[in-house]
Amino acid sequence: MLKLAANMEIPWVLAALCMFLAAYAVGFLKIFVHWKLKDRAEGCSCCMSLLHGTPAAVLAAYCMLRSPWELAGQNTPFQNAVMEFSIAYFISDLMHFLAFFPGDFVFIAHHLATLFVMVSCRYFVGHGGFAVMSLLFVAEITSACQNTWTLARIGRRNNLNIELFYEFLSPFFYGFYTAVRGVVAPVLTYNLGRYFVGGKADDVIPRWLACCWMGVVSAAIVASMAWILNLWIELFRGYAALKSRKLFVKTK
Repeated sequence: MLKLAANMEIPWVLAALCMFLAAYAVGFLKIFVHWKLKDRAEGCSCCMSLLHGTPAAVLAAYCMLRSPWELAGQNTPFQNAVMEFSIAYFISDLMHFLAFFPGDFVFIAHHLATLFVMVSCRYFVGHGGFAVMSLLFVAEITSACQNTWTLARIGRRNNLNIELFYEFLSPFFYGFYTAVRGVVAPVLTYNLGRYFVGGKADDVIPRWLACCWMGVVSAAIVASMAWILNLWIELFRGYAALKSRKLFVKTK
């Protein structure tokens, strides 16, 4: 809670929500004002994500270093604050998708599922904060790179330098994302699944809820890998097309 006066308090989640919406408004009205409407909205979403992703990863790492390594341990006040910060972000970004991309069911479902995990951990069971912090760290460690790549993907249409930067960044981002989501995340999820689905947290977290958490995380990993696989395919097709054009020019 944020204390304003002796008898006045504002929930941290509400304060964070206002902060993310303010960042969105600044992006919409100032930073990306010359972009097309959908591009402007996507750029504003990146602004919120940049404001959330890396800070959330750093805070989650700090929580893990400072808290007892108990997967089903009682949430600490700091863990709760980090979850509230992330809950505010996902609510803000969900509002963005519902307003501008209501047909993007994958991202909408992802945000709803993530909110289900965080809200249930923060407000209903009050345990499992360490496990959520580990998942949050893995999920957000790629955020800065991903949002930079997304902004470059949008901006490259009207700027050759941004186009060159996008082409340079893409393989590095794809490799980083693949390593985190394709290797680290599955290993972490497997170990969490053995613990929670195995019933070791039944005293504080209902088994059905723990299974739902693991189902949500597993589905997110599958969706992430499908997304990055399509990008890899697109990248190599582009390389193949470029090579074909060069061969054509040489033989002409």
